[in-house]
Amino acid sequence: MILISETEYELTAIRAQGAGGQNVNKVSSAIHLRFDITHSSLSDWLKARLLHLKDNRITEAGILVIKAQQYRTQEANKRDAIKRLHEIINVANIVKPTRYATRPSYGAKQRRLEGKNQRSLLKQLRGKISAGD
Repeated sequence: MILISETEYELTAIRAQGAGGQNVNKVSSAIHLRFDITHSSLSDWLKARLLHLKDNRITEAGILVIKAQQYRTQEANKRDAIKRLHEIINVANIVKPTRYATRPSYGAKQRRLEGKNQRSLLKQLRGKISAGD
């Protein structure tokens, strides 16, 4: 698990959007987290993976912007934004194993063909019975 130091990202308090009563217009409880991917201490390989993510939160300049406004307090939104930053980075760090194409075994092919043959015979028995025979 990769942890990012506090010096590498910038936290800014902003006013949250949406309904919230009279207090929402006075208190800046939402948080904007800005993380500059290109100038971070991450490895070049991980930086490239992050920059190639199809994510609207990453700007063309290579800055990841996370807006946290789920909670009512600024501290809770800070924790949420930092947690989401770590999740994005750790998901990009996971490399899926290469999938190799396999072929069905001889026995599997025989079982499939036998099942098809039995189904074919069953359907042939459903035919109309002629009166002359």
